[in-house]
Amino acid sequence: MKYLIAILLFNLQILAFSQESSKSQQFWKQLEAHCGKAYEGKLVTPESDPRFAGKLVMHVRSCEDGTMKIPFFVGDDRSRTWVLTMDEAGLIQLKHDHRHEDGSEDRVTQYGGKANNTGSENTQFFPADQFTAELLPAAVGNVWWINVDETSFTYNLRRLGSDTHFSVRFDLTKPIDIPDAPWGWED
Repeated sequence: MKYLIAILLFNLQILAFSQESSKSQQFWKQLEAHCGKAYEGKLVTPESDPRFAGKLVMHVRSCEDGTMKIPFFVGDDRSRTWVLTMDEAGLIQLKHDHRHEDGSEDRVTQYGGKANNTGSENTQFFPADQFTAELLPAAVGNVWWINVDETSFTYNLRRLGSDTHFSVRFDLTKPIDIPDAPWGWED
């Protein structure tokens, strides 16, 4: 009888452990809570850049099973969408989907990387993958990371071995009106 009870307790512990969500799943759920909402942001690093002049908006537009699409608008430019996907192991991939105004893919698109660990509930790192290294040789040293907590979402890029550093922060405490669809999408 003691043996059966021990086996039962062991199985319950395994079940409880398997039901605990990984850090990447906690990160995902935290971000998924914002699905359907849009937020205004500001450039943090560098403090100014003419390529990012205008109103900065992110919209957690699509949260389908295992895929999250987050358009990032710069003024009237609706060409960028961050695409996050989670694999069976709980690792998250970040890709950058770039479109022209007619909806066609830009020549430089689908670059990014995949987390090589489950990260934390607030931060995920994405080193450049092989596709990115072949598409953009200068980006072989790129590392993107996203921070999310109760008050902010911050998208970051650092190109190792260079001075390239980019960071934009969005205030998650103040949702804004939902923007128009990104280029290539239909409402």
